Amino acid sequence: MTAEELRVNVEKALEEIRPFLQSDGGDISLISIDNENSVKVKLEGACVGCSVNQMTLKSGVEMTIKKYAPQIEEVVNVGE
Repeated sequence: MTAEELRVNVEKALEEIRPFLQSDGGDISLISIDNENSVKVKLEGACVGCSVNQMTLKSGVEMTIKKYAPQIEEVVNVGE
């Protein structure tokens, strides 16, 4: 998988999860993909400072990204 294909797959994953975040007044943006195994995202809106955002990040966002791009090992929120 090329770096561009990886980025497209990660964006597809974010598009899948975005409606759930937006329904709670939040959003998410892709910041970068490092070493083709680490994704940096920024949680926005109501997701910032939300007490469940770490759980959302791990169980929702990371799981969805790994479905589209299995080589991703971690998802990091840089908005904190």
